[in-house]
Amino acid sequence: MIAVLTGGTGGAKFVDGLRQVVSPEELTMIVNTGDDLLWWGLYVSPDLDSITYMLAGLLSKERGWGVKGDTFQCLQAMGELGQPIWFHAGDRDLAVHLVRSQLLAEGKTLSEATAEIASKLGVRARILPMSNSRVETRILTPIGELSFEEYFVQRWYQDPVESVRYAGSTDAEPAPGVVEAILDSEIVLLAPSNPVSSIFPILAVQGIRGALRRTKARIAAVTPIVGGAAVSGPAGILMEAQKLPVALAGVAQAYADFLDVLIADTRDQESADKLRRSSSLHVHCTNTIMRSFKERADLARAVLTFAKRETKAQLMSDSDCR
Repeated sequence: MIAVLTGGTGGAKFVDGLRQVVSPEELTMIVNTGDDLLWWGLYVSPDLDSITYMLAGLLSKERGWGVKGDTFQCLQAMGELGQPIWFHAGDRDLAVHLVRSQLLAEGKTLSEATAEIASKLGVRARILPMSNSRVETRILTPIGELSFEEYFVQRWYQDPVESVRYAGSTDAEPAPGVVEAILDSEIVLLAPSNPVSSIFPILAVQGIRGALRRTKARIAAVTPIVGGAAVSGPAGILMEAQKLPVALAGVAQAYADFLDVLIADTRDQESADKLRRSSSLHVHCTNTIMRSFKERADLARAVLTFAKRETKAQLMSDSDCR
């Protein structure tokens, strides 16, 4: 079994690679819900939706979010009625939000609603929200505190970031199955997601970081930082706000208390060599830029190969970046 902590665009691409090389029944996705929001009265979970759509073969390749071939007639009509339209929900996407909101209103948990939607869309991998409780990523800026979607989508992450917090995390518990997936898996993977906005909300839920420290699984992370910059989005900005270097070393620092293996891009050979000399972390290099479906599968295959190497001797001998 393989457990994957994931969220964001990079996370969805990595999951696409995994689904090409691993039987879906072997995969458990533990997904960030810190981006969740109420939109037009509906409960929207952007990362759960992206992962579900990707595993169902429905994610829009052009946009990287939403349903492929979707229309936006409802969005247009809502704008004409004077409603906010900065969050671009497509018509087929809205159907999922409607079903989720209905299931929650009937008393189902977010886990139960997620499982039902995934099943109806033909997904065979297991998808778990990080918690059934509301945990919200909040970004403090000079104009005030914003939800992540307000900061990222509405304002295009142009505001200086003073701090980041995860509202509700101290009272939240892991969703059923999350801790068990971490403890029972052979391998735990951290996708090349934004550490601060996609992975830290998961780790902020009480009990999840502890499970990562206790598990006997080998834990491997793929860096979203290449050449001292984020591959996409505001990962660098948010890492700086959390006092993390925007570098391979910053990713290692973010996960230092539980990480075994870090996968860097081949362009960061020097940084990988330096990190390997200064820590006990096993560092490997491969192409981490997923421009094509093949490159996604190649990365997934490489990460699994690195993570499955059992002995220290093997890891040390094979961890160069040449």
